[in-house]
Amino acid sequence: MEKLLAEIITLVFLISTSLNAAAVDYQSSPNQTALLELYTSEGCSSCPPADRWLSSLKKEQGLWQDFIPIALHVDYWDYIGWKDRFASPLFSARQRQYAKEHAVNTVYTPGFTYNGSEFRNWYKKDTGDFPHGDKPGILKLKLIDNQANIKFTPTGVAKNNLKVNLALLGFGLETQIKAGENRGKKLPHDFVVLAMSHAMLEKQDNEFTVQLELPSSDIKSKRFGVVAWINNTGSQKPIQTVGGWLP
Repeated sequence: MEKLLAEIITLVFLISTSLNAAAVDYQSSPNQTALLELYTSEGCSSCPPADRWLSSLKKEQGLWQDFIPIALHVDYWDYIGWKDRFASPLFSARQRQYAKEHAVNTVYTPGFTYNGSEFRNWYKKDTGDFPHGDKPGILKLKLIDNQANIKFTPTGVAKNNLKVNLALLGFGLETQIKAGENRGKKLPHDFVVLAMSHAMLEKQDNEFTVQLELPSSDIKSKRFGVVAWINNTGSQKPIQTVGGWLP
């Protein structure tokens, strides 16, 4: 009986340890973690330099805490000879919405936004030139298997209509381009948004929480990352961002 009890206790311990190992936590500081968005396309001949610059940010010390880059491939160049496998009409619509909100002057590639504002002359900048935001509060992301638990604790009083965006990022991706403006080139990609989902946050006292599934993709990647950012429903401008490498 004692042996059986010992085996049960050991089994419970192993199960508990396994469940704890499956949980991954990400947390921002109270300072704003900036969201750097690149709108790009494999069908655009001027985009590869911007893609390479974005990839170079993997080596920067402030990655994931000070700033998080993402690459959103648009589909409006697919018609000129090459269909971008990473492109989505949702990403094109997001860029056009920025134009409607007067955050960017026009829709083009490669186009950058930094915390929801147009970011030009990126090729002349390093991360030391990135503008710093305010202190919106702490954003937490906890992953348990495929479930994402989001919690935002604002520094001050926040509006009720907060939305979270959750994205799966791919790294070490390559595409051999066989047609279009980049024909014959092998294009490397990092920080690529492979899938994205959204949900409204629920307010409890002065905290905002929601649970949603981590978006998935059939695209194979050498490494994956995850990023979540929140904004008010009336504006795409990011309030706070959190993310990191997936184990």
